[in-house]
Amino acid sequence: MATNTTSPAASSPGGMSLSLLPIVLLSVALAVGLPGNGFVVWSILKRMQKRSVTALLVLNLALADLAVLLTAPFFLHFLARGTWSFRVTGCRLCHYVCGVSMYASVLLITIMSLDRSLAVARPFVSQKVRTKAIARWVLAGIWVLSFLLATPVLVYRTVVKRSNRTLICDSKYPSDGHKAFHLLFEAFTGFLLPFLAVVASYSDIGRRLQARRFRRSRRTGRLVALIIVAFAAFWLPYHLVNLVEAGRTLAGGDKDSPAGQRLRLARYVLIALAFLSSSVNPVLYACAGGGLLRSAGVGFVVKLLEATGSEASSTRRGGTLVQTPQATPACPEPGPTDSLTASTLPESSK
Repeated sequence: MATNTTSPAASSPGGMSLSLLPIVLLSVALAVGLPGNGFVVWSILKRMQKRSVTALLVLNLALADLAVLLTAPFFLHFLARGTWSFRVTGCRLCHYVCGVSMYASVLLITIMSLDRSLAVARPFVSQKVRTKAIARWVLAGIWVLSFLLATPVLVYRTVVKRSNRTLICDSKYPSDGHKAFHLLFEAFTGFLLPFLAVVASYSDIGRRLQARRFRRSRRTGRLVALIIVAFAAFWLPYHLVNLVEAGRTLAGGDKDSPAGQRLRLARYVLIALAFLSSSVNPVLYACAGGGLLRSAGVGFVVKLLEATGSEASSTRRGGTLVQTPQATPACPEPGPTDSLTASTLPESSK
């Protein structure tokens, strides 16, 4: 990824006080996200007999989160030791995995949003095209595209020796033009363009629901909306800093100036904060599960995703769209199990 991207320690640690917050954030992300996402993957693969399109999307999102969290111990080691010990190969591989995971996550979230929009705007078309065969092709395309979009990391990332003889895993550009290009490329492809599609999708959903006066429109797509908001909250500050630095680079700003130092320190913390986005989704599933967490125990993820299977039948029984957008309640409003008779995401054909 771009300069100092995805490495909470890509710049010199500069003392224990500076590295303490990233260490805490990374440790929390690892402690919460690794078992949480592992549990989601285990639940879908081992306990779910018929995996819906919804389950496939959630599974791939959890795998992307697991991949980035597995790199956290390497960055924690660097923060603790103050020097990179895993050579150029480890440097590029860790950052490439993080880059692929970032792209896969944002593309999966975009597909979820477009999927919701199609379900509300064209419910019968949605039922026809949302087959597991098509979903697998879309997922394969997402991963291939993610691997391609993250390739600049392999070109620019290397190990650099600092004046104090410590080693850091940093980006090294042949010119300021390359640096600005990479920063802008990552910000636009990894955040801005996908989220324009997300905002457009949810704007269309809101307009249609308001026009048709759905009784339960307040709950429509709640879980997907929470995932989107969480991802945006964790990643937007980082990409804004990248855009500011790209602008300064194009304007010929000095990276060692006070403004450049402040940007470097801001990214130092924001990158570690972004790791938390890979640990928050299992918490959101637990919140959305409501009463299922108490009644189903460790099987609540399966029950939550299996509940999406009733949406297609609800559409057919109701004869209108009124049944389609019913969604799982969010954490502050846990409801009984029957409140999950329709998912935040429409179900595919079995």
